[in-house]
Amino acid sequence: MREVDAVIGQRLDSGVPLVGQVSRYIISSGGKRLRPALLLLVCGALGYQGFQRFNLAAVVEFIHTATLLHDDVVDDSTLRRGRATANQSFGNPASVLVGDFLYSRAFQMMLDAHDMRVMEILAEATNVIAEGEVMQLMNMHDPNLDEAGYLQVIRSKTAKLFEASARLGAVLAGAPREIEEACATYGQALGTAFQVIDDVLDYAGEVEELGKNLGDDLREGKVTLPLIAAMRRGTEEQRAVIRHAIEESAVGELDRIVAIVRETGSLEVAQEAAAAEAQRAIEAANLLPRNEHATALVQLAASLLQRRN
Repeated sequence: MREVDAVIGQRLDSGVPLVGQVSRYIISSGGKRLRPALLLLVCGALGYQGFQRFNLAAVVEFIHTATLLHDDVVDDSTLRRGRATANQSFGNPASVLVGDFLYSRAFQMMLDAHDMRVMEILAEATNVIAEGEVMQLMNMHDPNLDEAGYLQVIRSKTAKLFEASARLGAVLAGAPREIEEACATYGQALGTAFQVIDDVLDYAGEVEELGKNLGDDLREGKVTLPLIAAMRRGTEEQRAVIRHAIEESAVGELDRIVAIVRETGSLEVAQEAAAAEAQRAIEAANLLPRNEHATALVQLAASLLQRRN
């Protein structure tokens, strides 16, 4: 990861000072670096030790960071990772344009791999992520969104880059197709579990640990699994309260919504869904050669269920 950070530092250089300032602000803000770590772990599990693992790990972090910059503008977010968002600090125009810079720099860096398969994976992932963002926008304030529609969004918006990161590790290692698919399955399942837990924490976490404002999803009109489960399991009166809160972004009702989510056992429903995805990831990781990196992949999937931020 130190090598990846070195690549990130080198490739953030720009003749435009604001580009580097905004980029470094968000990249240095304490992110988990899960996607680059995933790529490095898969490379380790499959025996690839070349430089491109550092370059492509930086690429996926740039793509992820670009999506965060754009997301926070779209969502009008004010807090991320415990401090003001880039759009709050530098304004919406700077955040959008620096996000564009990070996307374009990532595509420049992809060329260094001299591998059309790498380009194909990352181009497809970036496109699917954008589609997921648009799907989520279309689903805003829609209390009729079901679990299948919710999963389609998070598998596109969040899990796709996890999937691509793991798949890239296999491609760099020259792994056979079945191992590449196992890695992709691991990444998709891990990313799905990660997002479901993130959505649970929006109704069950603590601001100090979570690093963002509780109730942000409700304020933005996002319908996530805890609310979908509560709508399915609640009384007619409880469903009416949730429906109104979703349609009107009624953050003032947050305490009541949290109480309903808890009373209906909907947090447990969402946690069970995350656990099922984590188990799917573990089963995929068990298809890889047995070594300390593969063991770490299993442990990473298991650890998601203890997430608090």
